[in-house]
Amino acid sequence: MQQPFDLAIGEINYAIFPEGNQTYVVYQDGKEYAQIQKDEAEQWIKFDKETALPNFDYDEEINQLGKLIENYKEEPEEEDEE
Repeated sequence: MQQPFDLAIGEINYAIFPEGNQTYVVYQDGKEYAQIQKDEAEQWIKFDKETALPNFDYDEEINQLGKLIENYKEEPEEEDEE
């Protein structure tokens, strides 16, 4: 499973925690900000915090985050040379 990683949009920093099945929990300023998931139509869906149901309204910020998540490549772990 992919390890948590950080992303930024402009001045805003996000911590991304992969949950599996293309679902991610997003933290902003140390607080849970959103749970998002990629849908089959290449759009990203934000889940309602109270009901945990998907909100299918278009959200530019969520789609930007989704594109950054898709393009994120884990940096290989550095191995100690002995």
